[in-house]
Amino acid sequence: MRRAQLITTYGVGSLIAVGSESFMVAGLDRWSELGPYDQTIHERRLEKELGVQCFRLPPASDSDKYGDVPVIRFPEVQSCPGCNRLAKARFFGATRSPAKCKECDRELVPSRFVVCCAAGHIDDFPYFRWLHKGANTAGGESRNHDLKLKATGRSASLGDIEISCSCGVRPVTMEGALRKGALKGITSCTGRRPWLGDVSEEDCEELPRAMQRGASGVWFSDVRSALSIPPWSEGVQKLVERNWKSLRKAPDLRERLEELALTNHRLYSVEEIIQAVERRRQDEAGLSDGSEPALKLEEYRALTRTTEEKPGKQDFVCVPWPDDKVAAEHGIDQVMRIKRLREVRVLQGFSRLAAPSADSPSRRAALYTAENRPDWLPAIEVIGEGVFLRLDTTRLIAWESRAEVQARVAPIDAAYRERFARFGLTPDKEITPRLVMIHTLAHSIINEWSLDSGYPTASLRERLYVSNEMSGFLIYTATSDSAGSLGGIVAQVESGNLATSIHTAIEQISWCSADPLCVESDASGTDNLNRAACHSCVLLPETSCEEFNTLLDRALLTGTSDQPNLGFF
Repeated sequence: MRRAQLITTYGVGSLIAVGSESFMVAGLDRWSELGPYDQTIHERRLEKELGVQCFRLPPASDSDKYGDVPVIRFPEVQSCPGCNRLAKARFFGATRSPAKCKECDRELVPSRFVVCCAAGHIDDFPYFRWLHKGANTAGGESRNHDLKLKATGRSASLGDIEISCSCGVRPVTMEGALRKGALKGITSCTGRRPWLGDVSEEDCEELPRAMQRGASGVWFSDVRSALSIPPWSEGVQKLVERNWKSLRKAPDLRERLEELALTNHRLYSVEEIIQAVERRRQDEAGLSDGSEPALKLEEYRALTRTTEEKPGKQDFVCVPWPDDKVAAEHGIDQVMRIKRLREVRVLQGFSRLAAPSADSPSRRAALYTAENRPDWLPAIEVIGEGVFLRLDTTRLIAWESRAEVQARVAPIDAAYRERFARFGLTPDKEITPRLVMIHTLAHSIINEWSLDSGYPTASLRERLYVSNEMSGFLIYTATSDSAGSLGGIVAQVESGNLATSIHTAIEQISWCSADPLCVESDASGTDNLNRAACHSCVLLPETSCEEFNTLLDRALLTGTSDQPNLGFF
């Protein structure tokens, strides 16, 4: 697996099929055994928010001594294609990989099914209890209850997978086992967290649900990201970072800089280095807010002011592009070219059955045990480029204050509040016309630029900056392969075709092949969090969207047949 996949697709607690076997990535408690092969990543603002000292790139080692990312065998229940026996691997006499049946000398097949709950727990499918209608006994480990699993081969349906027992109970099939309430009265959640060790269990009252082990709902990553912006993106701060242990508590900075041979640095003066150290000390003293809104506001301010390219390594270069046509025709009053940006993406947890969201933070599964909390988290850093667009605030306020515009967004806001109410939580934000319109505009421009720039849509991402103080969005490429460094996004501005591309994007989104059903829809999408939005018009690959393809309505851009003046444009 690629290192980036260990953050987004195959992180801690996920299942990976390797050949004929299945494994689960172990918790961070075990990663510390990997030795000196971890590469450290720093992003000061994100470290402070998540309460860690640093981030580490997932290890990739060819060393026989230290190995690679640790895994455990899961599911533990296996079946033999020769004798059809169904039991845990150790009861077959399997001691190493690939696991084989001691009697048949055939490679064992991992169970196709697991059970998960919304709290993040996972366990083997309870075959014994499913067969015996919830009876509580020793199961397949008892000599009196040897389970067998047999696929008739007539079809691939669950009804052709038969489970039997040596006790003589009538065989049953897996038909209906994957339904939402199928395990009610059969079993309760065991609270198992096998990625944290064999004895890691919790009390849990959630109803477990059976799933195929390869289903996407078995594991969803919970990734937090941030852009590197001044001052932390500057080369002088990177120099301070490398020598921070020596500079952190030095009483005389000039003397310490002389000891480190930094007084005659070819790029930075002594005063610049001392100023950078003092700024880092103030930050560690907790003189700034580290919440997500504050992080976004800091980024917004950095994106709206010029940061010229300087000598030395620099992670953020942001320069304006004056274009009167864009401001006059489309209500966009600022265009910034981000010629270089760095994004750090951190795996802070994961969820099962449903993607992580702000309405259910308590359902985030842990990457480590409470008693072994590390001072780091796994992360990747990606380099890219982008374009930041800010809308005219005066025109935006006049538009969003109209009664018909607010009425159009009211059902989405109500659905968002209802989503939180199901968990007894307060909504983390109000869904405003400004948010929905800017979000939809970002989607429409991504769709257009993916055709003009040569980037695949999945390589483009949005970053929204919307609040009472913010009214912009960033479209950027930040991928771990070469698709993030071709310069195609900045070229959309520098070619002089920005006004044309925005006009085309809005024109394209004004109709949909699913109309009139799409534009006349009162509610659509997950939990009814969209209105006029479908796969034929504005939806993107979910890796490109901050809100998982929700909070969208193209009618706020161009209006409807009944209300042609509803749209911002």
